[in-house]
Amino acid sequence: MPLWLDLLRTPMAAPETADLRRLRRIWQILCLSLGASVLALEPLLALLGRAAPCAIAALLVAALLTTALYLARKHRADSAFFEAAGEDL
Repeated sequence: MPLWLDLLRTPMAAPETADLRRLRRIWQILCLSLGASVLALEPLLALLGRAAPCAIAALLVAALLTTALYLARKHRADSAFFEAAGEDL
């Protein structure tokens, strides 16, 4: 079977719920904040002193935890959607 036909047969993901959308946007904001804080490290050091690296580390931990939570919830939603549709993964 040609590759393009296999790709057409690939099951689609479950529709995104409001909770998943909110969690995804929180994750995006955390990632953007983390990137901005790393780029603005020198001004943050001048403003916050030795607390700046701790604030950046807190953003990193929050982003990692949010990523794990989002992936777990998304997988659960997709699995339930596929099970209800009678599709195999």
